[in-house]
Amino acid sequence: MKIKNILVNHMSEPLGFDLKDLRVEFSLDADSSESVQKRLSIKESSSQDTVYDSGYQAYENNYFLPDFALQARTRYDLTISVQSASGEVSASSFFETGKMQEEYQGKWIGNPNKDLANTLFKKEVAVSGEIKRARLYASGLGVYEAYLDGEKIGDEFLAPGFTDYQHWIQVQSYDLTSSMTQGKHDLLFSLGDGWYKGNIGFEGGQENTYGDQQRLIAELHLDYADGTSQVIVSDDSWQTTSGQVTKSGIYYGEDWDASLPIENWQDAIVLDYPTSVLTDRLSLPLTIADQLPVKEILHTPAGETVLDFGQNQAGLFEFFNDEPAGTTIIFEFGEILQGGNFYRDNLRQARASFHYVSDGQPGWVRPHFTYFGYRYVKVTGLTKEIRPDNFRADVVYSEMAMTGSISTDNSLVNRLFDNIIWGQKSNFFDVPTDCPQRDERLGWTGDANIFSNTATLNMNVFEFFKKYSRDMAIEQESRDGMLPMYAPSLGHQEGGAAVWGDAATIIPWNMYQAYGDDAILRQNYPAMKSWVDWISKHTTTPKLWTGCFQFGDWLALDGENPGLPTGKTEEDFVASIYYCYSSKIVSETAKLLGFKADADFYAQQAAEIKQAIQAEYLTPTGRLSLDTQTAYALTLYFSLAKKEHEKRILNDLRKRLDKDKDHLKTGFVGTPFLCQALSEYGAHDLAVKLFLNEDYPSWLYAVKHGATTVWERWNSVLDDGTISPEGMNSLNHYSLGAVMEWAYRYLLGLHDHTPGYQKVTFAPKFDYRLKQVRGHYQSSYGDLRIAYQLESDDLHTVKVQLEIPFGQKVQVKLPAASQFPILVNGKEMSNDFTLGGGNYEICYQPDHDFIGHYQPESSINEIMADDLLVEKLSQVTDTIGFFKNPDNQKSFGEMSLAKVNSILPFINISDEEMKEINQILTTTPLLSERKK
Repeated sequence: MKIKNILVNHMSEPLGFDLKDLRVEFSLDADSSESVQKRLSIKESSSQDTVYDSGYQAYENNYFLPDFALQARTRYDLTISVQSASGEVSASSFFETGKMQEEYQGKWIGNPNKDLANTLFKKEVAVSGEIKRARLYASGLGVYEAYLDGEKIGDEFLAPGFTDYQHWIQVQSYDLTSSMTQGKHDLLFSLGDGWYKGNIGFEGGQENTYGDQQRLIAELHLDYADGTSQVIVSDDSWQTTSGQVTKSGIYYGEDWDASLPIENWQDAIVLDYPTSVLTDRLSLPLTIADQLPVKEILHTPAGETVLDFGQNQAGLFEFFNDEPAGTTIIFEFGEILQGGNFYRDNLRQARASFHYVSDGQPGWVRPHFTYFGYRYVKVTGLTKEIRPDNFRADVVYSEMAMTGSISTDNSLVNRLFDNIIWGQKSNFFDVPTDCPQRDERLGWTGDANIFSNTATLNMNVFEFFKKYSRDMAIEQESRDGMLPMYAPSLGHQEGGAAVWGDAATIIPWNMYQAYGDDAILRQNYPAMKSWVDWISKHTTTPKLWTGCFQFGDWLALDGENPGLPTGKTEEDFVASIYYCYSSKIVSETAKLLGFKADADFYAQQAAEIKQAIQAEYLTPTGRLSLDTQTAYALTLYFSLAKKEHEKRILNDLRKRLDKDKDHLKTGFVGTPFLCQALSEYGAHDLAVKLFLNEDYPSWLYAVKHGATTVWERWNSVLDDGTISPEGMNSLNHYSLGAVMEWAYRYLLGLHDHTPGYQKVTFAPKFDYRLKQVRGHYQSSYGDLRIAYQLESDDLHTVKVQLEIPFGQKVQVKLPAASQFPILVNGKEMSNDFTLGGGNYEICYQPDHDFIGHYQPESSINEIMADDLLVEKLSQVTDTIGFFKNPDNQKSFGEMSLAKVNSILPFINISDEEMKEINQILTTTPLLSERKK
């Protein structure tokens, strides 16, 4: 046995985080047949007093919920022990609290000149003896970096993160024990404007949103080996001056003149700001997760020198400076080339540049108080030879472990999945931003909502969304429950739209489903209720949501007015569905948390809203009044139709897709659910067809056009390689990547699960176009690994491999497995069985093969491209000869034979002949399959 991956509140060894909802979980390598008991012991580190001991208890799950009074600024050592008949094993970890509710001794301090672009604060610290423990607690606005003896403290950037600073400011905790040796040390803080004071916001932004002066608060606690202690606090004994950064901004970039002398130090002033808004951190640190080398140095037709890093991403940029003192070097950042030249017009008003004046000292240089979204960097001003290894792209995102991935035998699909993950990395930047490059980068609620399930599968995002859920709740508090379009809102009042506002309920609920932890639900339950109640107060139609501003199916392609990006699906229909769904979530949450009256009230409300939707939009025979892909997909996904009408809704969706030539018309709302609805209700083949389309509009269209992240629009880049002229056009915008949830659920087979993934239903849907699929998802129980292959031998066998971690149960439901036995590690099984932890090889012969055949809906063009099929059909009908005429094939080639027969009377294929034609079609393997 071996204990692994001990997490405290979903983090490894957290220091200074808000830990009031304490949860300790672990994974275990053990024989699944063993009877296991678990135990958690927690000691206060300095005294070694035991503050919690669960005692040995039966292993029913992999977590503990220790309940004891945490103390401020205290480290706790924890030990998890597991015993069985084969012995006992233990593993240790720790966590440490921050300031909690402890009163701050430090004061907010500033420079007398509030207009400084870069404020420095310093304090000389004299250490008089051997240090047992040293902790720095600090926060600075807008953003700050701390240095001890010239070395940066910690590995995170842009602390303290992005919040509504009027309501909460996060404090960071740093362990300086090993650095605080006896003698004198220089403690320095450097501050920039950041989101707090700099230009930020939609449509050009605004300055001084939350304040007009950079400020710092800090406490350095020193505990000596002799038992004495010392606290150095920020006050008017600190010195302050202006730094070398002459201007910085999230959109602007940074101007750094390293040749400027740092002088004219003066006493800092104490500022009259409250400390009551200071809190232990929730934000995961923004750290460098990867460094990308230059892929190619380009010399463009316009005479520019451009670095190509080969991957669109977000973060910092570094270069090795060996330029003479006074040399000015300019770096500009962009996502795409146009005509082979550097391009940045889609960044709108974001300057997104780094200007550096050399001090003549060789060394690596990076900006401090900004970040960029880019693939390409235009370089100006270097006087020496440009070498690729003198540059690197620092990929920065909130510190989240990767948990899942999928790969297939289709390279374009694999690139799409990579793009989706890169989009998540680029935009999970303390808040879930819409894009990382232009003058926006805001925490848009709708984008976060629709992608949240996919996010949980790709990365461990619980704490990330716990912080963002608090951002949302704070915005709701001053708006009677209404959630703005983005959070933090920068003081803007716009909002209250379906899907976007429903992030208030859906994100906390999705996090509970993924992680089995109700901490966010408990944190946000009042806000969840207040959102649904706000809708009830503001709708103009009882039990439907009408009369409010709505985004509709944002950026859908079926809108009747090209100037309106809301799509053709009626906005009130979308809104009412989400009103119903949010009411249901509040009811389920209330039930989970023990609020019975609320559970009953909102359950009744959800039922009444559903009835009202059915009365308004569905006829008694099940016809939906809205003929759009999104409307059908939402109706199926949210189970709005009566059971007996679901088949009709699916058939009508098929007809709608046929009219749309089996291509996407959906926008932000419909896209996450279209393939899921098709696969769940029996049209997986059509879902795969949509997914694998390579021409516009499709997911793979972007991949075919060189995308390395997901685009904001289906055609952000046009067929000729030019960027779409729309003013709102990001090439790194994760929303449409929500299709990856469908891939995890239906391609990989992680179809269903209990909250936290202790029980999983593995039910893949096979398709001949993706014969090899493998992937994994690492929950707190461990890594569930899946691989399958559809063999094309005479028996058409299916081979599946499962690696299941200890403590997890997987119910296996295999497609087309009713006639022949299933071999599991050589043992015969019937379908629908459950496996515990272990490695399994599953092999069976399906009821039918997974080779692609022609269908009655196959187009004339497909048929005429296959000589063998043409020969077979020519024996049934002379009609085939009609299409050997190129003009006739051009006119009718996109139609099926049945469609042509219905509109051209002289074709005159009889019903009996059509049955025979369909029999030939469905038994003839596709030409592409035969070539294999």
